[in-house]
Amino acid sequence: MMDYYRRYLEIVAEYNREKDWVTVEQTFAELVKLANSLDAEQRRAAEEGLSDDEYVLFQLLFKDNLSKADREKLKQASKSLLASLRELLQRMPAWTQNSQTQAEVKVLVLDTLWQSLPRPPFTDREAEQLADRIYDYVWQRSTSGEFLVDA
Repeated sequence: MMDYYRRYLEIVAEYNREKDWVTVEQTFAELVKLANSLDAEQRRAAEEGLSDDEYVLFQLLFKDNLSKADREKLKQASKSLLASLRELLQRMPAWTQNSQTQAEVKVLVLDTLWQSLPRPPFTDREAEQLADRIYDYVWQRSTSGEFLVDA
């Protein structure tokens, strides 16, 4: 969602620089395109039966050629991981400033993925790589004050 907001701010900044009619038309077209793409992402999340935050985790974990059953397991893994992260991070809002709490978050992510990713098709190595990817995402969102502690 942050990429959409950042792009929105860029579009508005461009609009404010030059307010001629052509710029206004281009700005409006870009805003419509941005709104349509956001709606598309929200539609995809809804079609998967996931919240926006669950869908982001699902996308980070997704791999091609999953069976329908494995896809459902991945959705459940995304939901479980998000719920666990929210519960943990509500108890430690400044977790990024302490190596012990950072380790707790990293262990939670890895443990959740070890338990919930379908095996096969996911390997132990992939679970570790995905845990690193999810941890980096949570870290980035948390340090910018955006991470999803509120349901």
